[in-house]
Amino acid sequence: MEAVLVIDMLRDFVSGRLQCERAERIIPNLLKLLSAARRCGIPVIYLNDAHLPVDFELRRWGEHAMRGTEGAEVVPELGPVEGDYVLEKRTYSGFYETGLDPLLRGLGVDTLVLTGIHTHLCVRHTAADAFFRGYRIVVPRDGTEAFTEEAYREGLRYMEEFYGAEVTEVDELVKRWEEEGPKTFK
Repeated sequence: MEAVLVIDMLRDFVSGRLQCERAERIIPNLLKLLSAARRCGIPVIYLNDAHLPVDFELRRWGEHAMRGTEGAEVVPELGPVEGDYVLEKRTYSGFYETGLDPLLRGLGVDTLVLTGIHTHLCVRHTAADAFFRGYRIVVPRDGTEAFTEEAYREGLRYMEEFYGAEVTEVDELVKRWEEEGPKTFK
């Protein structure tokens, strides 16, 4: 069973304090992917930065995606719907102290489709922790982005080389899911 992880598609990262102008171009692809996942019974899990003033990461990046602020909200176009899961994180990895692993195990998930930003940071660190826990990793190249083309490509290369990630396209995943038909939970 697969699950789609939507990592940090937040206002502060798309158009706010740590804006990544390149992030806007993946929104249509993510809309297509999320719609297909929901139709096919594939869980959608949002992993969102929700920082506290004491978080050490703020020393590196400054205040961003502070818990309870507009900047920590998912961009409106991609907002969660009923049945989706939303987890807060305070570090790069979506696994670190978020409850993600028990949620995935409870759903019977063994394969993670990683999307969002940043390919070389939060997506990559989430992939590392997924790999260490034995999950299969799929990354749609047109469903992730980074500040620069170099960082984007390096993130994809690293996940493919060191974690055995299947790097694919959103349309390929959608086609595969539709051919397989609706999923059922464990």
